Amino acid sequence: MRLHRARSAGLACSFVVAALGLSACGLASTDESSGSGGKAATATSAEDFGGMDALVAAAKKEGKLNAIALPRDWANYGEIIDTFEKKYGIKVEVENPDASSQDEINAVTSRKGQDRSPDVIDVGSAFATSAAGQNLLAPYRVSAFDQIPKAQKDAQARWYNDFGGYVSIGCDAARVKKCPKTFSELMDPQYKGQIALTGNPTKSSSAFGAVYASALAGKGSFGDIKPGLDFFARLKKAGNFNPVESSPATIQKGETPISITWDYLNTGYADDLRPKGVDWKVSIPSDGVYAEYYSQAIVKWAPHPAAARLWQEFLYSPEGQNLWLKGHARPVLMPEMQKSGTLDAGFAAELPQTPGKGTATFPTEGQISKAKQAVVQGWSQAVAG
Repeated sequence: MRLHRARSAGLACSFVVAALGLSACGLASTDESSGSGGKAATATSAEDFGGMDALVAAAKKEGKLNAIALPRDWANYGEIIDTFEKKYGIKVEVENPDASSQDEINAVTSRKGQDRSPDVIDVGSAFATSAAGQNLLAPYRVSAFDQIPKAQKDAQARWYNDFGGYVSIGCDAARVKKCPKTFSELMDPQYKGQIALTGNPTKSSSAFGAVYASALAGKGSFGDIKPGLDFFARLKKAGNFNPVESSPATIQKGETPISITWDYLNTGYADDLRPKGVDWKVSIPSDGVYAEYYSQAIVKWAPHPAAARLWQEFLYSPEGQNLWLKGHARPVLMPEMQKSGTLDAGFAAELPQTPGKGTATFPTEGQISKAKQAVVQGWSQAVAG
């Protein structure tokens, strides 16, 4: 699936604005209306170009898209990138594929006016909201904008959710006698030293989701994540928590036989590891059902503004959405595509089954901020020692 990427949603970033690592390289400069001109940089829809054909022509003239933090094996991004390049003849250059969402925003802010600025970003939804508040994003209504649920997009079209999934438990069936399917089972002594996350929840969206899900399993709520911190404190005290960050490589080596992360990642691990002799089982815990989406956005001073807008149009087309679905992620337009008959039923059938029959619910922005602050303040203490 992927070597390893926490896909951080920059959890601490809502409270501390920090420049971590990515420097402003002194390359050729550009202003906010560069690239294919002011028309592209200020276009808020394909209609502003005179239609899709004109947008495609402008993007092809630019010939390049600067992306960042898109691992090829994360939700099928490799095939998505290859398909876009072949379809339009536009080169997609992905910098630092394993970077965090916080790194993405640092690159955006530190490279304003430079031709190395990212054109687009893909970050945790809470962080997209923060970026919009910092005036980093350009409003753009993709053709499918009205089909995106209201709660999953910015009213000003500065960002919109793209794909998501549920917190899941992955397990090496050959190394674990009985694969756990609930959070309560994870406390069993037989799992000593076996349970890992894919990062630190103060920075990693997947790990933060695991804490949130465990809170819901332990009588917590969207407004109270403390039971999740308490759960991992007990897991650490029992000796079951493994501090190694889980990845396909650590799984194959037997270092992390149980991993809590998004279902599309765990399912991807299963695909990748099966030929290598690893029987990786995936289940969505019934006692802690938590789902989350990532979000797409165009950088306000994108050096290739037409290509950035065409990239969004492609991602939110049935072709792009089905490619995410092929990567075991749930695209944001999945309900609408089911209604219209454009959803790939075969890919949809391969998704892990979710407990119950209800529609996933999501915490509010305020609840997420409160939960993030609690995790930033309490995680180290929970797993210390």
